[in-house]
Amino acid sequence: MPIPAPASPPSPSATASTPTAVSPASAVPVVAGIDIATAAVRVLCADAHGTVLAEGRARLPQPVREEGRSEQDARDWWPATAEALRQATSALPAGGAEVTAVAVSATSGTLVLADADDAPLGPALMYDDRRGADLNARAQEAGAPRWSALGLTVGPTAALGRVAWYARHAAEHPGAARVLHTPDLIGARLTGGPVPADWSHALKTGYDPRTGEWPAEVLDALGIPAGWLPDVRAPGSSAGTVSAGAAAETGLPEGCEVRLGMTDGCAGQIATGAVRPGEFVGVLGTTYVLKGVTRDLLTDPSGALYSHRHPDGWWLPGGASNTGGEALAQVPSGRLPALDAAAEERGPAACVSYPLRREGERFPFVSGAARGFTLGTPADDAERHRADLEGVAFLERLALERIRALGVPVSGPLYAAGGGSRSPLWTRLRATALGMPLRVAARAETAFGAVLLAAAGTLHPSLEEAASAMTGGTGEGHLVEPEPSEKGALDDSYGRFVAELERRGWLSPPAA
Repeated sequence: MPIPAPASPPSPSATASTPTAVSPASAVPVVAGIDIATAAVRVLCADAHGTVLAEGRARLPQPVREEGRSEQDARDWWPATAEALRQATSALPAGGAEVTAVAVSATSGTLVLADADDAPLGPALMYDDRRGADLNARAQEAGAPRWSALGLTVGPTAALGRVAWYARHAAEHPGAARVLHTPDLIGARLTGGPVPADWSHALKTGYDPRTGEWPAEVLDALGIPAGWLPDVRAPGSSAGTVSAGAAAETGLPEGCEVRLGMTDGCAGQIATGAVRPGEFVGVLGTTYVLKGVTRDLLTDPSGALYSHRHPDGWWLPGGASNTGGEALAQVPSGRLPALDAAAEERGPAACVSYPLRREGERFPFVSGAARGFTLGTPADDAERHRADLEGVAFLERLALERIRALGVPVSGPLYAAGGGSRSPLWTRLRATALGMPLRVAARAETAFGAVLLAAAGTLHPSLEEAASAMTGGTGEGHLVEPEPSEKGALDDSYGRFVAELERRGWLSPPAA
């Protein structure tokens, strides 16, 4: 059945509000960011300069995973959140700091069916639950023009299919009233009533941030009840204030403002400070992820990129490779410092490596046939290690060239985050391969991204100003410049790298 479209996305100025005065005049106002991950809840409290004054952490039970199902007891989310908040608020300087706003971020696509009082009616279906895969395929077909305009593919693990699965089993859940993303449930417990969803967590549930509406034609095709889906607002919008009951459980002051968060990946991006158009961050974890900010919606015909919407109405394109830090998975962690030192002394490798350890690639090009390769024979372990580091740097360069080929300017420096960015050698290689400085982020953490969202409109007038004030003054981040003496050799190896991808048919010349 059709559902009425919500109001158009608010303008940046509409998402801010007058800071809530909950602290004594002598107290330093601080904000709290909550990260509800798979295994734990983490809370950070920070002041207007980005200085973290207190932290809290509480464990969550591991999801139960079997035969495509992935479930977690949603009733555990609030007690763990309250415990982490109590730890953090009790660690703040007595009488010297008080929380004025809080925001919640969580995994993308985790949701639960709840009753009219926002109480879960069963286990939460996690972000990697696949029981809605067939329904997602139907959703892709039913909304093909919409998804094409948005530059999005409804994949097998999209949350939309899980909502449709709930609808097919509604008879098993009497009293079902609406579907809650993780932050929706926590927001309801903080405020004592329903809260809207943010358009970041709602994206994979089917919300269209381009038009500012739920996809009525897709919901009709899947039989999803209209009333199950929440109102949607911009991340950083005010969602209410902390109730007396929640204040007693958490240590937050009654009347503290509750602001909407973003998914863990998006919150981690803004935590680096990359919040303005043209700014991008390369996250080198197990896999490599490139995320950035554009003024206009970027659509990629290859499907390698898709976009969330920025809190201020801009766009957040991003893509994730199937390689990255995993390239070094076969190396014992204790050997890495010695190998880095040997590889640094050796200089640029004579061989070229594409260190893909899985089957298939998804970014910066899409190919199910892609496999890792080495051109030439490494002289020893040090050269093999150096070639693997360079190979990931070449993949990052190809990713940025893909962005530029789609018409998007990329301003330097490139923000750098993830475990791989802690290696001085690897970071310098990346900067040299890119011909661009890298700024290693001080705090690329989901909870700190939530801190910035809580601060925008409370401690600072906007997210941009919050990021400028809170991510640049800690002294922890640093700039890494390219090494001019190695630039020519890396350019030559990069040319061989791209030519081999083209020769194997995985990368077309125009994309390169």
